[in-house]
Amino acid sequence: MKRNIIAASTLVLTAFFMWLNGCTPSRKSPTMISSASVPLFDLQGHRGCRGLMPENTIPAMLHALSLGVTTLEMDVVISADGEVVLSHEPFFNHEISQDLNGKPIPEAAEKSHNLYQLKYHDIKRYDVGLQTHPRFPHQQKIPAYKPLLADVIDSAELAIHQQRRTPCWYNIETKSNPLTDHVFHPAPAEFVDKLIAVLRSKQILDRTIIQSFDVRTLQYLHQQYPNVSSALLIEDDDKRPLAVQLARLGFTPTIYSPFHGHVDPILVQQCHATGMRIIPWTVNLLPRMQELKAMGVDGIISDYPNLFAELQSEKNTKRLPPNTN
Repeated sequence: MKRNIIAASTLVLTAFFMWLNGCTPSRKSPTMISSASVPLFDLQGHRGCRGLMPENTIPAMLHALSLGVTTLEMDVVISADGEVVLSHEPFFNHEISQDLNGKPIPEAAEKSHNLYQLKYHDIKRYDVGLQTHPRFPHQQKIPAYKPLLADVIDSAELAIHQQRRTPCWYNIETKSNPLTDHVFHPAPAEFVDKLIAVLRSKQILDRTIIQSFDVRTLQYLHQQYPNVSSALLIEDDDKRPLAVQLARLGFTPTIYSPFHGHVDPILVQQCHATGMRIIPWTVNLLPRMQELKAMGVDGIISDYPNLFAELQSEKNTKRLPPNTN
């Protein structure tokens, strides 16, 4: 009974904050008008499959597809010559990168290898696949480079055609921060416009989600490209109520994507009541995946998409009742 009262009160508060900011709760996703089929339960390979292959590389994306993911999750930055490039950081991370001489880049020097100040011809010369990852020791070691988003899409679409499988979705994070505009990346408008231009040229806008921790990116996307799906990423240390987070954004995104440790049945219910799907990050243990699926989340983002086959097995499809304590 107490849980029901708390959930109902929170839903009312969420609706009130959204009303104050001109956001109308809806059972339908207000920022997604797509002819492409949305996965019933979205299996997202984080940076392709970071636990298994070098992150944000073409081999990682192709391996993730072979494991049956429904969405390829990735990050993008902008190079000095305006190219959209896959990378989690706007510089060469010391954990995965070797310089032009094949030597590991020290942590103290990594930000000096600023991708926003390098042309793509030079970016491609760095290796990001041979160094043993300190947190993912089972990751396969192969020569790899940071690819263009356009080349990733071409490779994925060809693999989909060859495998005669259902087309995948793309969940693409813009790596931007208000403190580093024009230092590590362009301002949100230029960043989003360049990204959309690539997606439009590849004719996959109706199968793409743009995600970001930076609300400016999503606000610009919502204003200029309202038919493109959006996902609000929530930092693991952001414990503000859902209503406050949505009020700051100013509209209802297609997807709410929090750190998985923040998810409970009440949060799932709140998201669904506002018309959002909820897809938490980054879940790397099967028991936690099972718990989240039982709560009613709409998908999982994981470094280990090889676990998805067991997650999707019949024995793991049972849902928790709405009022489970």
